[in-house]
Amino acid sequence: MENIDEIEYQIETLNNNGKNIAYVHTTTPVLTDVQSALDLMATVRYETECDAIILDKEALTDEFFDLKTRLAGEIIQKYVNYGIRLAIIGDFSGYTSKPLHDFIYESNQGKHLYFVANVEAALKKLG
Repeated sequence: MENIDEIEYQIETLNNNGKNIAYVHTTTPVLTDVQSALDLMATVRYETECDAIILDKEALTDEFFDLKTRLAGEIIQKYVNYGIRLAIIGDFSGYTSKPLHDFIYESNQGKHLYFVANVEAALKKLG
């Protein structure tokens, strides 16, 4: 289990029509388990007071995208419980799992989790 304090990342606060959204920049996974997801959420809230976060796909461990691990569901449930909305940026076309594609589609229809191509799309969903 990794400690989020040991992982390098930078939080940028973006303003989208008067709403602040945190964009977490990193080149390594920062969401590796439920505890790291909670730690990141608490850090973002404390440092920025934002209730919406943008992450690059690379910020998530590969296990997040393997629905059999249940990691995605556990993390998203925590974020929903704490009122945090999340947009994940990246190209998800390389994943061949139909359940994952269904999960991405359903998430994009909701109000808490979005899988989008770029920052502009993330801001539009979270704004």
